[in-house]
Amino acid sequence: MSHGFDTLQIHAGAQPDPATGARQTPIYQTTAYVFRDADHAAALFNLQEVGFIYSRLTNPTVAVLQERIATLEGGAGAVCCSSGHAAQIMALFPLMQPGCNIVASTRLYGGTVTQFSQTIKRFGWSATFVDFDDTDAVKAAIDENTRAVFCESVANPGGYITDLDAISAISNDAGVPLIVDNTSATPYLCRPFEHGASLVVHSTTKYLTGNGTVTGGVVVDSGTFDWSASDKFPSLSQPEPAYHGLKFHETFGPLAFTFHGIAVGLRDLGMTMNPQGAHYTLMGIETLSLRMQRHVENAQKVAAWLEADDRIESVTYAGLPSSPYYDRVEKICPKGAGGLFTFAVKGGYEACIKLVNALEIFSHVANLGDTRSLIIHSASTTHRQLSPEQQKAAGAEPNMVRVSIGIEDADDLIADLDQALTQATA
Repeated sequence: MSHGFDTLQIHAGAQPDPATGARQTPIYQTTAYVFRDADHAAALFNLQEVGFIYSRLTNPTVAVLQERIATLEGGAGAVCCSSGHAAQIMALFPLMQPGCNIVASTRLYGGTVTQFSQTIKRFGWSATFVDFDDTDAVKAAIDENTRAVFCESVANPGGYITDLDAISAISNDAGVPLIVDNTSATPYLCRPFEHGASLVVHSTTKYLTGNGTVTGGVVVDSGTFDWSASDKFPSLSQPEPAYHGLKFHETFGPLAFTFHGIAVGLRDLGMTMNPQGAHYTLMGIETLSLRMQRHVENAQKVAAWLEADDRIESVTYAGLPSSPYYDRVEKICPKGAGGLFTFAVKGGYEACIKLVNALEIFSHVANLGDTRSLIIHSASTTHRQLSPEQQKAAGAEPNMVRVSIGIEDADDLIADLDQALTQATA
């Protein structure tokens, strides 16, 4: 029996606790689990049986969250970890070797640009950044050493919408997976697997949790990519020495990537999500659809007001008919363009700083996807480490501020922006 999104966001992955009958998923605050006997322990360590060994690898609370997110995304399995940045490394880890590269969109969160342009070099990996609206450039950037294509469904900070169908067609032709960061859209607004993506990552810190309490990340596997179709992915297709020559794809099929993420990724990288954090995220997901509806409704109203205001140069919200990405909303995000966008203030950098300082309801924080409305001046904060060219490509120019529209009364948000703009542009 199939269920709707609103039902799955509450029930997927969870059952009443068998020991106590507790209806809500308990927080299993334990590091280790007692084996039935020595044979049971050996079977778990040999990956011959699924179960709990040690909470760096698996935990019952986290397992419920993994199944719930995988179900909402329409994936085969998921691996939760400590942050969105950890999820990106976890997604790349089974795919990459020294000398390999990824092709990434220029429209990414600034921290992701830094992770891909600087930090992954220490692993011997590299990234080529391309404007994903230029599909010919994406094709040209893929070479024999490319192991993944990476983009955001709704890009941070500008709220740009990526044509996932066009990009996945290119990655599939090249025999490499498309990894989509679906943080800003959530599976309620966008389901990347339905547009040809192979893997999805989230910062669960943002909309999935929705209340700004805990950090977390997740990698979701579609279960559809053929890891054995070429010799590009030996970690998944070839014998694994640590498990007596076991071949992950041959043994686990659609769950190969998920099992590798736990049995090798979490085992050796240790970027584990804690059970308390998983509990907070499970609580948040129960109201995901309700929150996203209000985020979209408010963002649409606020963006339209800003676009009509003489103190504003431009607004990037894809839900506005003036946006070059407006036509993609119905195809990629049919329930709305999300709650994230930027706008340019007349008066430039200095006016942006005054605006941020004058707001009262909006919180000036380095986060997004909260129930509260948030604002940040990306060029001086989240995208500060980028060059002016990179800032422009990412949509984080000095005269831009990024807003994450919350679920408050939209008229109150407009009034707060109005008074702050008056001070900023006086």
